[in-house]
Amino acid sequence: MSTPVEPIQVLLVEDDPGDELMTREAFEDNKIRNALHVVRDGEEALDFLYRVNQYVDAPRPDLILLDLNLPKYDGRQVLERIKSDEELAHIPVVVLTTSSAEEDILRSYRLHANAYVTKPVDLDQFIAAVRQIDDFFVSVVKLPKSS
Repeated sequence: MSTPVEPIQVLLVEDDPGDELMTREAFEDNKIRNALHVVRDGEEALDFLYRVNQYVDAPRPDLILLDLNLPKYDGRQVLERIKSDEELAHIPVVVLTTSSAEEDILRSYRLHANAYVTKPVDLDQFIAAVRQIDDFFVSVVKLPKSS
């Protein structure tokens, strides 16, 4: 008998409305009803994580899906801030980006990204990739409790 899986809080940091829509679709079609919160630039991501400005009541995410190419603060800067903060460093960060550049991959892992996924161009493949990330972090990986 399997243990029921608790929904998790997912923060998507994505400035492309099309990629946001496809990610929402992947979550909505998936069997687990995880809460998906969306911010559109690096500054909003940090506000959400530090619960300031319009995000004072934001939940602590259990998983972060982070694009690299963002306005204001780019994803690399956001990743560095997350992983250097004792209160946030435990949150898994999956870099989900169009870049397949070796330099971006290496730098992301050096900044302690938990995974690096290149966004597929094909809609069905993109949705499948997001579902696999979601399934992995909900069903396979044991996450720490949110605070």
